[in-house]
Amino acid sequence: MSRAATLLFAIICYAIFFATFLYLIAFVGGFGLVPRTVDSGPAAAPAVAAIIDIALIALFGLQHSIMARPGFKKKWKRVIPAVTERSVFVLIASIALMILFLGWRPIGTVVWNVTNPALAGALWAIFWIGWLTVLVSTFLINHFELFGLQQAWFHARGHAEPPAPEFREPSLYRVVRHPMMGGFFLAFWGTPAMTAGHLLLAAGMSAYILIALHYEERDLVSLFGPKYEDYRSRVGMLIPRFRSSGGRSKIRT
Repeated sequence: MSRAATLLFAIICYAIFFATFLYLIAFVGGFGLVPRTVDSGPAAAPAVAAIIDIALIALFGLQHSIMARPGFKKKWKRVIPAVTERSVFVLIASIALMILFLGWRPIGTVVWNVTNPALAGALWAIFWIGWLTVLVSTFLINHFELFGLQQAWFHARGHAEPPAPEFREPSLYRVVRHPMMGGFFLAFWGTPAMTAGHLLLAAGMSAYILIALHYEERDLVSLFGPKYEDYRSRVGMLIPRFRSSGGRSKIRT
């Protein structure tokens, strides 16, 4: 693949990701701007819907976790050019989400329905703060490297490869180790109208995040060594660690 074609491929993958990300916001929020949401789509018996939905969440989780592991990446780069590895990951992850959107079966049983305007507004605020946190967190680390554009740009400019990753603690990352995943938690759970289908999505994605973070932390320790071990001892994973004047942690994750 030529340098120009590699860059074009990365841009297309990024555009597909960004459109999928916007659809995910509308899907979880139940907005009528999209044809299918967590609470609208083809009907199925609740038990059947639950089995289908769990399988769709598992498909996304397995794809995301397996392809993110260093061992898989090393083998994968023998099949595809290393410079496109991240773009291919982004593309396949987007496809996995599209499959979830298309295959999702809503379960309309109401778990809670907040009618108080102030409380409902607070829950919507949590929803939007969650998505904003997700997006901001990507820019705090390296948005364009995370989604494959930087690698393709360096390749197009004739550089052998981007600089090696450096350990940093920018902004939100000084408060929690994984603000992006924390943002997803807020986004999935922040709703004034929770149906059984939405609850299943929120719980399933939350379980996946916790499992994925276990492996992610292991990889980060292998990559950054004592620096990350020290970071992990000081900063909570998803919840901030508030310390007393004596320096002992009051809240641990």
